[in-house]
This record gives sequence, structure tokens and C-alpha cells, in this order.
Amino acid sequence: MKHPDDENELFNRLEAEMNADSQGDVVDLDKARSARADSADAKPDRSPDGGGNSTPPQSTDPDADASGNSRPALVDLTTPTASGPGLLDQIKNSKRLAIVPPWMKSAPEFRDAMRWFAGHFWHTARYHAVRTLTTYVPKLVIRAPRGLITTLSRVARWSVDAEGDPLRQAEARRENSELYLKLSRQRDRRVRMRMLLTLLGSLSSLLAGLYLVYGAGPMTQFIAAALAILGFGWAGAPADAPLSSRAVIKPEVQKLTGDMVVKAMASIGIGQIASAVAKGGDGIKFVAPITRDGLGWRADIDLPLGVTVADVADRRSRLASGLRRPLGCVWPDTDPNEHEGRLVLWVGDRDLSKMGDVKWALSDAKRHDIFRRVPFGVDPRGRAQSVPMIQHNVLVGSLPGQGKTSAVRVLACGAAMDPSVELWLHENKGTGDLDALECVSHRFVSGIHDEAVAYAAESLALLRKEVMRRAAAIKKLPRDLCPDKRITREIADKRSLRLWPLLAIFDECQNLFAHAKYGKQAGEDAEFIIKLGRALGVMLVLATQRPDKDSLPTGISGNVSIRFCLKVAGQIENDMILGTSAYKNGVRATAFRPEIDAGNGYLAGAGTMPSVVRTAYLNGPATAAIAQRALALRKAVGTLSGHALGEASETVAGPTYDLLADVMAILPASEERVWNERIAARLEELRPEVYRGWKGENVTSALKPHGIKTQGIAGTTDDGTRTTRRGIVRADVIQAIAERDGKAGAA
Repeated sequence: MKHPDDENELFNRLEAEMNADSQGDVVDLDKARSARADSADAKPDRSPDGGGNSTPPQSTDPDADASGNSRPALVDLTTPTASGPGLLDQIKNSKRLAIVPPWMKSAPEFRDAMRWFAGHFWHTARYHAVRTLTTYVPKLVIRAPRGLITTLSRVARWSVDAEGDPLRQAEARRENSELYLKLSRQRDRRVRMRMLLTLLGSLSSLLAGLYLVYGAGPMTQFIAAALAILGFGWAGAPADAPLSSRAVIKPEVQKLTGDMVVKAMASIGIGQIASAVAKGGDGIKFVAPITRDGLGWRADIDLPLGVTVADVADRRSRLASGLRRPLGCVWPDTDPNEHEGRLVLWVGDRDLSKMGDVKWALSDAKRHDIFRRVPFGVDPRGRAQSVPMIQHNVLVGSLPGQGKTSAVRVLACGAAMDPSVELWLHENKGTGDLDALECVSHRFVSGIHDEAVAYAAESLALLRKEVMRRAAAIKKLPRDLCPDKRITREIADKRSLRLWPLLAIFDECQNLFAHAKYGKQAGEDAEFIIKLGRALGVMLVLATQRPDKDSLPTGISGNVSIRFCLKVAGQIENDMILGTSAYKNGVRATAFRPEIDAGNGYLAGAGTMPSVVRTAYLNGPATAAIAQRALALRKAVGTLSGHALGEASETVAGPTYDLLADVMAILPASEERVWNERIAARLEELRPEVYRGWKGENVTSALKPHGIKTQGIAGTTDDGTRTTRRGIVRADVIQAIAERDGKAGAA
């Protein structure tokens, strides 16, 4: 124990040492500060001869060292005044954990959970019911004799108190006569009582057996035999061979621990983490305990200074290796409510790609409201994900065979379940993926040929006109009916206004936008619709397997609000679909594995942050069943129109024109060769509503399908300069017209 005098002795020694120091003077801090200020203002004293040899003044600074040089002042020497949020602010800003689990507050998730529980117990009941007569009863019959012998043996041992015999024998070997005699007397009392009970029980069993054999009815005998077989069979079961087998085998998944996460994070190649772990630290900080979250574990981590979540996402495969989990189980993500160094690491029990086909939430629904979110799929945690459609446009992209068309089919079926939605479907691949919905479509085409592409381009032109009509119509609506100048459910239900929701889908849109004849104008129309149509109830869904600037104009990709990107080849394609800098920020659809992760993609714009989603799957029969329900809904309310009623397709208003005839009209006979740029200017002057904005390259693209090739033609510019530019020969146009009309002799 430490004595109080020890402390006094220490202080006495220190005081003696200070008194023994002849240099130890008490410093007046006010005088020292004044002297330091005076010395700073004074000029150095130089020698009279003006030489450089000067004697430095003696410093009076108490912070000066032995050579007279001042040591640097410490700016944080004094304790700063405490600042920051107070206790009340900290309590207000603290995060409260949900009292009720999120899945219980969400009606769809609650229904899914209850449906899963019901399915689980129903499967278990059917599993054991099938095996009751085929497996369990035969086992009981076979084990009943052994159970009878085991039961009689246990009764006999209990009657003679055989379980106490080892204790009595042990005391006899120790020659502990007193304790042995006590145990013997206890055994005698037990045996007398137990033998009496055994005799009474045996006599009762014998009488009951005789009654069952000779006096009881068949049903009573059957019940007694069944109970006897059940009881003796249960008693005769070996310890290592249970009667029943498991209906459901639970996967053995190792719990995620902090030590596992630290070791895995140290192995992914981030220097700040690896160096800290090498010095005995963790390198990362857990801001909350690792908890169970859905079908996996969640760890909230603060990364070292300067390390972002994107750095970890870039090393996702290494992290999965460090955790010894499949790649589809490990999903690093950001926390939108925290700083860029807050990592939310979610590790699932099973690979997302092995979840199987996700059942669509509306597969058995009677109808749906397009003004509500359309169920789309599930995230890695098993939570339902949905997509808002009204006031949004959707862009879907991926490599071929990764589930792009399936995602489009889910959105199309969601819209079809609302009878007020007018569907315009264009499947420019020609495989018939959307044919089941033809029966409810106002406009429909399937094919890759020029006529199908022209039909899709015509639809965009009609949609542009429709957007302009709707803008004028909604502008005239009273303020109390439409205060925000946007389509609402109430406005859509007023059929006389003709402002119902309109969804136009263009699958494989690269075949439209890259078309030599129709692509440029189609791209301009689509950009116009995307920018203005969303508030007017006109929605576009564009799907492409070739996301580049030629097949997907930047004006389109830059203005869509919802994006879904499945597996793509590289960073450029990734950012074309998900937006600029998505790859840099760690949202990388390039990480998905071909075929293995088909159906998995990044969904951006539907929530606060991009998230990985596995889309619901609708096969052909399921899609056809939904289409028939949608058809019945539309017939009941009378909203079938256009193609679904067999009506001829609407055409774009305006005069018809013949490109070759128009070119011949602006080429005089005296002009055998002419530049394409001059042809474009003359065509625009001839028909401004058709050729407005055309340039030389548009003429080249438009004439190429007719077999007219451009070539270098010498000519004179307006200022008299001689030069050579791309142009055509008038005779080639005449030849093309003759071949088209089948009049070769006219050439």
C-alpha cells in the first residue's frame, strides 16, 4: 500500500533540487512579453565600420534557447474553449433504431414475408405427410419389438433399484460400512415399494390386454395397437437414427465478425489500412456493431482519411477473397447520410446470382395504378425494389443476353395492368419478345427491317406532336384542377381531356437511332419528348445493347431520369447508361459476371443512391396471362384503341414526299455535278418542314440506301475559290429513279 508520506517526500526532493539550481529565477511573464515585443521592434546593432560583423543582442525571451534563437511558438499551447454541439444537439442528431422492423411497416414486404412463412410451413407439412405412411409407420413397426424389450428392461432395472448398485459397490470396496448400511436400507425400502407398484402395473396391463383381445371392439383394438406401436417404436429408436428427416436443410453460414472484416480489408491493397494493421492497429473503425440485416450481415465502417468507398468497390473481388465468400455475396456501398469515407459493407448468406428467378409482385394482381411505383425486383438483401414511372423516362442497357429485354417486359406489364395507360410498343429486334402485349397496344411493331424502323420513327414524330398538344391542353386547365401543371390521377381519369398516361417502349433502339435515313430525326424527336413529355404523362422506355454516341445520342442519355445497367463491357458504356462519373464513383456494371449475373444490374434514379437489383422474371406464359388480364380490364372500361382494335396506324400529318424526286427538282439539267451541302440548302428551301437542319452528311446518308454514292467534285465557292468537296452526279439520281420505277429504258 502506498503511504501518504511517499508523496510528501517526492515534493520535498523536487523543491530541494530547484533551490540548489543557482540559475533558477522566477520570471515575470508580463515583463517577459514586453521585452519580447521591444526586441522585435528594435533594429540589430551593427559595428561602426559598417561591416557585417555585428554582435547579436542578448535575448530576453524566456522561450529562447542557449544560442539566443527564439523557439517557434506553439499555437495550440493553451487549452481551447470547448466547442461543438451540446448534449441536446447530440441527442437530436442521434440516429434512432426502428422499433418496428422495416419489413413489417412495408405492406409488400410484409406480404412477402407472410407468404414465405406460409409456404415454408405448407412445404414442411406436405413433406412429412407424404412420408408418414411410406417411411415413418414402417420404421415404427420395425422398431416396436426392440422398444418393448427396452421398456421391460428399464422397468425391471427400476424395480430392483439397479441404478444405485454401482454406488453401493463403491462404498463396499472402500469398506465404509456405515454408509454402505445406509444405502442398503434405502435400497430395501425402494425395492419393496417399486416391486409392489410393478406387480400392480403388470396385473393391470395383463387385464387390459385380455380385455382388448377378447372384449373390446375393432376400433378400440386398432387404436390400442397403433398407440402401442407408436410408443414402443419411439422407445426403440436408436440415438443416431431419428425417425423423421428434415424437410428443409438450413445452410451453414459463418457469422461475420470484426476480426474477419479487419483482415479482409487489410488484404485488398489499400496502403493506409494495411500499414495500420501491420503496426497492430485495425486500420478501420466500426461505428456500429455488426448486425443481422435481411439475408446477411451489415458492418458500418469509417475508412481511413483519404480513402473512399469507391476505392473499396474497385477491389470488391479482393474483398470477397479476403472474406472467403462468393463475389455475389459481398456488396460494399455508401451511406447517403454520411461522409464519403463511411462504408456500409453488406455480406449476404448466398450469392445473388443463385437466388433463382424472382417472382414478380404483380404476377397474381388484378390491376395496378401507374401513378404508384412498379415492382421491379429485389436487392441483394432480399428487399423489394420498385420503379416510379410517371414523370420519368427509363434507359436500359447491357451486353446481349444479360436480361435487358426481361427488364423491359416487367415495366411494360406494370403499365399494362393499368387500363388507363396507352401502350406504344416497338420491338426492333424481331424476336417477338413483346408479342404477348400486342393485344393491348395502341401502336405495335416487331422487326428489324426498314419498314419497322420507319414505323418506330413515325411513332416518335407522332409523340412529339402529342407532347405539344398536351402542353397546350394542360395550359388551359383551371388552376384549381391542375395547380402544378402536371398530369395527376384525377386528370388522367377525365377521358374527355385526352391526358391519360402514355408509355412508349423502344427495345433495341440502337437500330432506330443509328439508321441512316431515320436516325437523326428520331434522335431529335426522342430528346424533345424526354425533356418536355415527362410532366405531361408521356413516358419513354429505351433499351439498347450498344450504348455509344452513334446509337444512343448524348441528348437522350444525358436527360433520362431512371437508368438500369446490366453487364457492360467497359467504363464508357457504363457511364453512357448510368451517367457521367458513375464508374469513378464506384457504380460499376462492368463487375457483373457474364451469364452468371444475368438479370443483375445497377438501378439509378429510382432511389437516393444507385443500388444493385435482380429483376423479376416473366416468361412467355406468365406475360401472356398478364396481357389477357390487361385486355379484360381495357374491355371493361372501354380504353382499347388503335392497333388493339385493328385500326389503321395514324400517320404524321403533312404532305408526302419523294426524296429522289425532290433532288431532281432542285437539280437543273445544266448542272451535272453538285455538292451535297448545296443540295441540303436547296432541299430545306423546297420543303422546310421536312429538310430543316439538313447538312451535307444528311444528304449522303439519305441517298446511300438508293445506291447513290458521293464522290469528290471540283467547284467554285461563293467567294470564287476553287476547291473539291463531296457531291453527287445528276445522272446517278436519274438511274436510281429508273431502277426503282422499273423503267430502265428511260435512263
